[in-house]
Amino acid sequence: MWATLKSLLPSRADYSALPRTWKSDLLAGLTVGIVALPLALAFGVSSGVGAEAGLITAVVAGFIAAVFGGSNVQVSGPTGAMVVVLAPIVATHGVASVVIVGLMAGVIVLLLGLFRLGRSVSFIPWPVIEGFTLGIAVIIFVQQIPASVGSPEFVESTNAVLSGISAIVAANVDLALWSLGAVLIVALIMVVTPKFIPVVPGSIIGIIVITLVAELTGSPLVRIGELPSSLGLPSLPDFAGVNLGELVVPAFAVAALAAIESLLSARVAASMANTGVFNPDRELLGQGLASVGSALFGGMPATGAIARTAVNVRSGGKTRVASIVHAAVLLGVVYLATGPVSRIPLAALAGVLMVTAVRMVPSKAAWKILRSTKHDATIFIATAVITVALDLIEAVVVGIVVTVLFSIRALIMRGKVHQVELPGPAASGDERIALFRIEGALYFGVADKIHEEVTTHPDVTVVIIQLSGVQFLDATGAQILAEIVMQLERDGKTAIIKGIPEQHRELITRAGVLGELRHPNHLFDNLELAVAHARSHITREDAATAEGLPRPFFS
Repeated sequence: MWATLKSLLPSRADYSALPRTWKSDLLAGLTVGIVALPLALAFGVSSGVGAEAGLITAVVAGFIAAVFGGSNVQVSGPTGAMVVVLAPIVATHGVASVVIVGLMAGVIVLLLGLFRLGRSVSFIPWPVIEGFTLGIAVIIFVQQIPASVGSPEFVESTNAVLSGISAIVAANVDLALWSLGAVLIVALIMVVTPKFIPVVPGSIIGIIVITLVAELTGSPLVRIGELPSSLGLPSLPDFAGVNLGELVVPAFAVAALAAIESLLSARVAASMANTGVFNPDRELLGQGLASVGSALFGGMPATGAIARTAVNVRSGGKTRVASIVHAAVLLGVVYLATGPVSRIPLAALAGVLMVTAVRMVPSKAAWKILRSTKHDATIFIATAVITVALDLIEAVVVGIVVTVLFSIRALIMRGKVHQVELPGPAASGDERIALFRIEGALYFGVADKIHEEVTTHPDVTVVIIQLSGVQFLDATGAQILAEIVMQLERDGKTAIIKGIPEQHRELITRAGVLGELRHPNHLFDNLELAVAHARSHITREDAATAEGLPRPFFS
């Protein structure tokens, strides 16, 4: 037990490479901190809990996840996917509920790590993940419509699309023109500046430009507003008057999303560079602690951020120090620069998120999936549509269920039985011998069909069942096989089994298939010997009939 727990806790080995990498870690941390600032503010605003909560989350959760997480380069904080889940929670239960939901979700994710469920993300199919990502990108983009038309606080529906439409209808034309202009300028700068000034993130440049223009012209653009100049002391949220029962389902949804996104992000990071071993169970433990810590400071639930993690890796981050420095940079903003930051127009942040959303669209992956199979394309499209129309977690569940159904259908299509001709020269009486070859999967989805095919031949005396082509067998398939043998023997036919695959022998024996055979001699590994034995039955049966004797009960 202690060994298991020890593997989930920080150790000196986490920083063994630091003497060689500290310079690149510092630079990477500074870069990620600059990139994360506008995103933290924007995601806080977009979720409905405010820029302050986004900044607190980036600092607190970013630090805790860096120290306790299972990846050396993962960068955590508020993310677009979490915003998509939190916005309806805020609309339904109020802003105060987010802290409680974050606390509950953090505990759930922490327990998932302690119970070592970190590798469960590998069971989510690729089309589901990419459809999920596409749906999130669409929602993030649509969520920025109210701020883009000057109605950042206008919420008509928990559905982002309906809310966006309502905001457009209710928009003030003059303010909408200012806001749309700010969005377009930020987007243009983010697209163009990397070609000329790759060192400084385009989002920072765009925000600075729009903020200066807004200040100099006295524009009516809505600003972020007052931000804290320090971090308060951690404290438990106020549970008075809160119906915890109503928040259980949202908490599980947030926890599921935090676990899935964090594990996917860490797995992507591990594939990008050789930055040490990735421990998925420890990652869940760290992310759970990060969300709990964020909630205690008044922040929102956090997850691993794929974009920021990728920036960290590409900037040379090798150890956890890079992520820690990223949190320190944002903490410096809290203590030193909240005044200027509070003057940033919300429309500028909306522009940042719109460009981010477009960049999130998995265009290459989508094209590959759509060109692969109809099943995968259907799963991809269905997951994306459900994500936008209903709910992220529902989309993942539906995507997995649809995948399972398609997989079952594929297995059913693979499970086949063929009546084939007997090998070698034909012999007298061969018409009373039936050779059936079962291929692919013999399981609950096809067992009844195979049972009917093998047992409904009244003119047949001996049935040879060839199993060497069975690749998959479950308990139902083995039981049906036993019933087939029993039915044949009950009908006065002789059942012979040939070629039991070694991996299925134990299950077939336990299911009683061999016990239903008339004699142990009716089990063969060689087809020619099985056919020869079947023909000997026919010969002895014909001889008995010629002498006027009853049909013998042969072994």
